[in-house]
Amino acid sequence: MHDQIGRVLDGRYRLVAPIGTGASGRVYLADDVRLRRRVAVKILHESLADDEGFLRRFQAEAHAAAALNHPHVMAVYDWGRDELPYLVTEYLGGGSLRSMLDRGEPLTLSQTLLIGLEATRGLDYAHRRGFVHRDIKPANLLFGDDGRLRIADFGLARALAEAAWTEPSGAVLGTARYASPEQAQGRPVDGKADVYALALTLIESVTGQVPFAADTTIATLMARVDTPVVLDNRFGPLRSVLERAGRPDPTERPDSGELAVALMAAAEDLPRPEPLPLAGAVDMGHGDDAVADLTQLGGTIAVHPDANGTAPTGVAPAIDPADVPTTAVPSIGPEPADDEALEPSRRGERARRRAEKREAKEQARDEKERLRDAGLAPKRRRWPIVVALVVLLAALAGGGAYAYTQLLVPPTYEVESFVGLQADEVPPLVADFGWTVDELQNRQDGTVPGEVIAQEPAPGTLLEEGEGITITVSLGNTLVSPPEGLVGLPLEEATALIEAAELEIGTVAPAFSEDTPEGSVLEVLTTEQIPKGETVDLVVSDGPEPRVVPDLGGTFGEVEAALAELGLVAEEATESSQTVDEDQVIRLEPAPGTEVERGATVTVVVSTGLPFIEIPNVVGESASDAATTLEAAGFTIRDTQGPPNRPVLVTDPPAGGHIAAGQRCPRSVDIVNATNTTWMTDVAFVVFTGSLAP
Repeated sequence: MHDQIGRVLDGRYRLVAPIGTGASGRVYLADDVRLRRRVAVKILHESLADDEGFLRRFQAEAHAAAALNHPHVMAVYDWGRDELPYLVTEYLGGGSLRSMLDRGEPLTLSQTLLIGLEATRGLDYAHRRGFVHRDIKPANLLFGDDGRLRIADFGLARALAEAAWTEPSGAVLGTARYASPEQAQGRPVDGKADVYALALTLIESVTGQVPFAADTTIATLMARVDTPVVLDNRFGPLRSVLERAGRPDPTERPDSGELAVALMAAAEDLPRPEPLPLAGAVDMGHGDDAVADLTQLGGTIAVHPDANGTAPTGVAPAIDPADVPTTAVPSIGPEPADDEALEPSRRGERARRRAEKREAKEQARDEKERLRDAGLAPKRRRWPIVVALVVLLAALAGGGAYAYTQLLVPPTYEVESFVGLQADEVPPLVADFGWTVDELQNRQDGTVPGEVIAQEPAPGTLLEEGEGITITVSLGNTLVSPPEGLVGLPLEEATALIEAAELEIGTVAPAFSEDTPEGSVLEVLTTEQIPKGETVDLVVSDGPEPRVVPDLGGTFGEVEAALAELGLVAEEATESSQTVDEDQVIRLEPAPGTEVERGATVTVVVSTGLPFIEIPNVVGESASDAATTLEAAGFTIRDTQGPPNRPVLVTDPPAGGHIAAGQRCPRSVDIVNATNTTWMTDVAFVVFTGSLAP
């Protein structure tokens, strides 16, 4: 993976450091040089690059997964193909539950419950929108630096499953150790398959082992069919919750929402959880060489010590993600004009006033502490303190009086307009005012995800320090469903309906069809709701698949039947043949191996047997000339009797008769002297066979 460090995908995503290798691809920490943010990039395995069916499904699922917006679902930013397909998501620096468990230290019941509660909230959000993950496991439960859990790879598992993808190790998708009984049996699955996999994951978090795990994939899958999960007393209040989630019959399991409620109830009997032992996302995994590589990039190395406070031997240290170098990108926007640079801005003036207020506040606080130290401020009686402060502050300079005012009256600031900004731009703008920022989410046409579309209070309102503002953040355009009834329509009509629904035509993939006319929609790949302006992917018929003319023999009836099974039409033609028996097929036209359309006509040439030779007219020729003429006609002269220079009067058989090639002539040809009146006087005989000359 280190060979790829420094590579820039599609001119935008620079690979900075490896995070790890999974079942479907390799994951890197990367810089988005266009938006100047840190992201995670998953580059899928090489064997998927040429699977066009998978790439179509992968694109559709990536679009759908990007519409999921929930605190416990990993955000999908982008996807593309740069030699290999890749997926761009938010970067989570806390690592995965898998890397946490691989340290060999089980989690407490409270920590396990916290993980399960956050995971069920993310799953419930996705399940209510028609998404089933299909591959819940510790490696797909990731944590941010703040310890908040996100579920990764929504949509990717489905795309891989529909492409019949098998992992390099040979295990079926859905990591057999966590697959539900219905997955093991190849039955349709719903959200309760994710509930079962999550239950096994939570059990492993406590015990370090997965129930029903066996030496082989088949043994693991079959062990859980019709077998319920049974736990011991160490699971305390989680025991009944996880046992119910681990029932083999999905109808007896809770859905993700019900599981979240059950976990909340169990939390009443457990202490507050300790912080999770996050493992960190970036792990070099290549020893000293990896450390040297990162050092050359300008990064620093953070080694996680063991329980004794020393770095573990033989374990490569982890990179501190905050120290991984990022790409310097020029600032966006025009430089201020000279007069703007010289004249203080409105925002700069406010910052100056806030600084003066903070300074006055600190002066008043220091004066109050001085009075207490001098014994002039009784602890319990407040009004005498206030009176003394008033007297003292009245004698202070104007700055002291101003500070006292600030202690009694919280400062207020005018609320600016945040509409049109990105949500992550708002907190830094209000930090100096001490305001908190709450977010609501909604969809609005003509906006982009993350854009502020409303705020409360309104711009121009005076708001006290420490108060809160609420911004409504766009999830993008409103959702619409692809039109129904597209299958079977010509592409032009389907395009018009899709555009009328304020969607666009996406990938149009061709496919052969025996029933759907060429140019008509065969399948709609985008079936779920998508934001307006997004694309709908289609499969369009290329008509029937071409036929290949087979190499056939036999009678015409036999060949005709075989061609009819292929959707071809037989047409009979005849021809004599010296080598093919009568009524047998000589050849097919077009020749075998030729591609033709379904319904095309194939000419079947049938033998009529041996060809016939016509006896030429040699009357009047001399015997020798008659022999030459007969040989030229295809006869072989066996013998000639009689004077060779006398003319032929008559032949028997007569001229114009036919003899089948290869047969012996049944009679001789009589060549008679023209001067004789006696029939048999001075007769010349030409004896020949009817075989063709070579």
